[in-house]
Amino acid sequence: MKVIVIGGHGKIGLLLGRELSRRGDQVTSVIRNPDHAEEVRATGATELVLDIERAYGPELEPALTGFDAVVFTAGAGGGDPERTYAVDRDAAIRIMNAALVAGVQRFVLVSFAKADTRYLKPLDDPFYPYQVAKIAADEHLRESALDWTILGPGALTLEPGTGKVAPLDHPISGDTSTARANVAAAIAEALAQPRTIGATLNFCDGDLPVDQWFAAVDG
Repeated sequence: MKVIVIGGHGKIGLLLGRELSRRGDQVTSVIRNPDHAEEVRATGATELVLDIERAYGPELEPALTGFDAVVFTAGAGGGDPERTYAVDRDAAIRIMNAALVAGVQRFVLVSFAKADTRYLKPLDDPFYPYQVAKIAADEHLRESALDWTILGPGALTLEPGTGKVAPLDHPISGDTSTARANVAAAIAEALAQPRTIGATLNFCDGDLPVDQWFAAVDG
């Protein structure tokens, strides 16, 4: 499978490049800073320098053409509401639209477990823009004609990956720690499992092998 990863130099993106390359997929990782190319190549992926914050259809569509799947795991990293909206919402939506024009039907979006209006923080909470941006991107993808999967991990950590998760159902509470390596494993498995198409899958670290869970999903 030819996969393009948006956010290829992020912590999840680097782990995903290595995981997909290990599985035999051909991976292109989109990065903004060319200085990060060597780290991307070390995962087995090929770099593509493209600033998704400023790229629109005429630039995005040719960049996506020829791929079998798009994975969006980019993020502004919080702190700046304007940039959060620009990356986590606007760029994500532009890339979804461009994928359709480019003929790339499969789309996996990394969101977060509480991307739901029932968990919205007050307007003056610094986390509010991130929530709103993610909810808007998720909804746009659900309403699109793409073959989509939305993955909603809990609080991200740098713990070693186990390949095992615990599905989360609303309402979500308690410890939702999720190793980024497990998110990367979940992305790779979602791409390999057609049953995840049309599903929003919230999870944290647990005891259920992600391949077993996704093999039984009814999208």
